[in-house]
Amino acid sequence: MVLKIKRLTTVAKLPTFAHPGDACFDIYAGQDVVVPAKGYATVPTGIASEIPEGYEVVIRPRSGLAFDHGLQVHPGTIDSGYRGEWLVQVYNHSYTSYLIQAGERIAQGALRSVPQVEIEEVKELSESDRGERGFGSTGY
Repeated sequence: MVLKIKRLTTVAKLPTFAHPGDACFDIYAGQDVVVPAKGYATVPTGIASEIPEGYEVVIRPRSGLAFDHGLQVHPGTIDSGYRGEWLVQVYNHSYTSYLIQAGERIAQGALRSVPQVEIEEVKELSESDRGERGFGSTGY
């Protein structure tokens, strides 16, 4: 499987896998961005892609940024038809601003198969063991 990536700037870094067999690849900041304390910032990556049809790239947080700096990456999807720049939304839970530097690992990406489904309206749903029990139904 090939994921085609285009650099949009000369400083953009291509995604990389840290170790053979890793489920996700690292995604890098394409420029310096300040994430304000208790605020959001959008981080450009400087890359665009051609994702094979029937697949998506899922954007995931990196645990180190959350643990070390209080930064939370908003999960997202990059669809196969999108050809624009990858952008990563970041929220800063801390009380101090954080400078994300160009070239810094800011998120993870996973290429995932997307089954094409048909939506069918029905009058009734089948029974299940869980039923309608929602939040907290398995205990805390």
